[in-house]
Amino acid sequence: MDANAETNAVQSLPTGQDASAHELKMQAEKVCVSYGDKQALFDVDLDIKAKQVTALIGPSGCGKSTFLRCLNRMNDTIDICSVSGRITLDGRDIYDEAVDVVELRADVGMVFQKPNPFPKSIFENVAYGPRIHGLAGSKAELEEIVVSSLKKAGLFEEVKDRLMEPGTGLSGGQQQRLCIARAIAVSPSVILMDEPCSALDPIATAIVEELIDELRANYTIVIVTHSMQQAARVSQETAFFHLGKLVETGRTDDIFTNPKDPRTESYITGRIG
Repeated sequence: MDANAETNAVQSLPTGQDASAHELKMQAEKVCVSYGDKQALFDVDLDIKAKQVTALIGPSGCGKSTFLRCLNRMNDTIDICSVSGRITLDGRDIYDEAVDVVELRADVGMVFQKPNPFPKSIFENVAYGPRIHGLAGSKAELEEIVVSSLKKAGLFEEVKDRLMEPGTGLSGGQQQRLCIARAIAVSPSVILMDEPCSALDPIATAIVEELIDELRANYTIVIVTHSMQQAARVSQETAFFHLGKLVETGRTDDIFTNPKDPRTESYITGRIG
């Protein structure tokens, strides 16, 4: 990456907020989560708008990552975890017994805190999902999906000459964009991101933030972040969690400049957290 690109990457991003109405993509109603006897979330109601970035903010341990994992049923993998309430995707209850969890997680992709590329080539990292979901009818189609996904993740130009080299050999920021390409490859409609920049340096963080801003044209994105500056830069909607409860949600500009709840104001001004 050249110096000019790096300079452009670290400039502040526009929030891209506009007054146009966005349809609801996902909706949570009275969501409660417990780990054994310990309740982690209490009656969370949250509307997630289509093709917007919704940031979940709040102190450590407030329940924001727990809520994020509810949106693609990742909490199902934890034996002692129980979830109640209702979460819908395009109006359909994702916890309905008829829902195929594998298909749900393809439609609601996830990018984790630390980049976690498979111990395979760059090409195979991206091809893995489309292959197991039967999305490509030929080798040429598979190659087209891989190239398209890497381009959407802003990585293709950097890796096009070494697609058969290990994904683990990339830099941290490149690995995270590879994981984003891997999520995109199975054609999701929602992408969940759990602190995707916390392990990255400032330049890599700026590149990923710029990518998030571009991706929202085609995907609904929900991001957990400890950085209020990041939430302000990349999101259009913000939800503030505290002690397992959703305290306040609204347009990002409003949450940061005119919060309605004193707990939100205390967190934003650094008095709690």
